[in-house]
Amino acid sequence: MKRIFYLIAAILICTGTWAQTPKDVKYVFTEASDLNLIGKILKDTPNPYHRVDTVKYKGFTKGENNQVRCAAGLAVLFKTNSSTISVKTEYGYQYNAVNTMPLAYRGYDLYIKKDGQWLWAGAGATKEGAQSSDNKVIVKDMDRSEKECLLYLPIYCELRSVQVGVEEGASIESIESPFRHRVGIFGSSYTHGISTSRAGMSYPMQFMRHTGIQILSLGCSGNCKLQPYFADVLCDAEVDALIFDAFSNPGASMIEERLFPFIEKIQSAHPDIPLIFQQTIYRESRNFNHSSDEKEQAKQDMAAKMMKEACKKYKNVYFIQTNATDAMHETSVDGTHPGDYGYTLWARSIEKPILKILKKYGIK
Repeated sequence: MKRIFYLIAAILICTGTWAQTPKDVKYVFTEASDLNLIGKILKDTPNPYHRVDTVKYKGFTKGENNQVRCAAGLAVLFKTNSSTISVKTEYGYQYNAVNTMPLAYRGYDLYIKKDGQWLWAGAGATKEGAQSSDNKVIVKDMDRSEKECLLYLPIYCELRSVQVGVEEGASIESIESPFRHRVGIFGSSYTHGISTSRAGMSYPMQFMRHTGIQILSLGCSGNCKLQPYFADVLCDAEVDALIFDAFSNPGASMIEERLFPFIEKIQSAHPDIPLIFQQTIYRESRNFNHSSDEKEQAKQDMAAKMMKEACKKYKNVYFIQTNATDAMHETSVDGTHPGDYGYTLWARSIEKPILKILKKYGIK
């Protein structure tokens, strides 16, 4: 009986259906930007992991400069037959927060394609203060069949170098993106992914995996306020459509003052693409806090009023509703931001209306 067991185990190992990664595995590293880096709203930046070239584009505050140099929404596509995948990182600016998992703001989130779907495979982050020589294993003990991988980068850290590690002798190479088109999204901390547990769990990234439409994120926590210098970036972006989470950060008076000039500036550069604005979500801080409730209702009312006018005044402008809560109102992390489940609800709530609009423009 023991002979049969060992024979079966040997066959499994030899055929590559199962493989235990050696404890003393030797890794070979490839710079992530030499593979297929997707999700960039501006294609060319001196640092490939920056979303915006802050030397070229002016007007950002110090905090905004840090944010647009972070890699939120960026991911690497590659294939490998390695039984293990790891990452070495050289960080620049690093964020720290109590309402967001370190796995999200400084870590990596790996998906592997199985039966035509992206299936979660592993996540990992080095400890704060880690050196660039520290090698973080994301997944191990996989079989040695060839696997298509989607690796999300940290949402709130500046990256100077990202090296993907596979075991010595294994292959790793870039693959073409299965995600279609280029749809930009500009938004608040929600779009940035604050309060997610992992880098791939923001609502834009969930929408992207579920629909196959490539989303190019310009989420900037607390700083999506219809500023003209952010419009400059969006004007230069090569996009088929733009989506906005534009009413979460500004107050009612700012929405009234800035919305129409913002739309007009972007339409001067992109006259024929859809501009899809989302209503801001219900924040759970409103449940018992009357001042929060009053402030949030004023924002939503002003957004609805201005967008009703905008949809009549401007061609190719749309306004859709969002939802990030359920009947129990237990999807919030801190009263402002949803957790992963809330972001899932958000992504699902906008999927049909956005796809319906995009279809009118041949984006499907």
